[in-house]
Amino acid sequence: MHDSVCKLGEFLRERGHEVMLASQTAERLNIQDCPHRNLHELAAESDVVVVLGGDGTMLSIARALASTGTPLIGINQGRLGFLTDITVSDMYGAMAEILSGQYVAEERILLNGQIRRDGERVFEATAFNDVVVGKGGTGRLIDLEIAINSEFVYSQRADGLVVTSPTGTTAYALSAGGPIVHPTLEAVALVPICPHTLSARPIVVDSHSRIELTLTYADDARVHFDGQHHFDLMSGDHVWITRASRAVTLLHPHSYSYYDTLRQKLH
Repeated sequence: MHDSVCKLGEFLRERGHEVMLASQTAERLNIQDCPHRNLHELAAESDVVVVLGGDGTMLSIARALASTGTPLIGINQGRLGFLTDITVSDMYGAMAEILSGQYVAEERILLNGQIRRDGERVFEATAFNDVVVGKGGTGRLIDLEIAINSEFVYSQRADGLVVTSPTGTTAYALSAGGPIVHPTLEAVALVPICPHTLSARPIVVDSHSRIELTLTYADDARVHFDGQHHFDLMSGDHVWITRASRAVTLLHPHSYSYYDTLRQKLH
């Protein structure tokens, strides 16, 4: 990682660009010869933020910087690389292509999740991939009621439910049998996790819908945001999921193809 960051910084400076590092990155990699800022200062002072890492890194950075509107470029140093789609071996050519104006810009929606207990908001977080309400450590099924825009849809006993943005449909929701939704569609999918019925199927709704989940019974349950933040739930809790007010913009090389990525990553 140290070599990749330093070499990319040197490449960009040689092309006349000003380069700054996130303070946490500079400290962790012990890089002292480059200006650094905290993450939000970095985004505010930059035309674009480059994320070197895996999809998990991109998820956390995208959530943190969504309010700034600064475009993101992902260079993959992880495993799958759906969000960080540029390989390290291709990063110089891809960066030169993007910074010369030859790029594809994609707006990706985020989800906002709010947990209400006894009429009070007790937790709130944002997700780029998905909000997952599921069973906890006891392994017992949970009972949910699902409503959309305050209209009752169905009740369900299951391991849980994945509420996913289009970006997240190639993540956990895919493993649960959900559809692949093109990332630029303004839609949200509800995908049951191991439902205790033969008739439960994923549902895709407009992204401007308010999805209301009521935990009618559970010995042990949690809500997860991108698998990186969680909150313990109790019977009677309500989880409200809406589209976040700001989207994330990802920049790809001009040759980028979402369908090519599907072929490569999912075979």
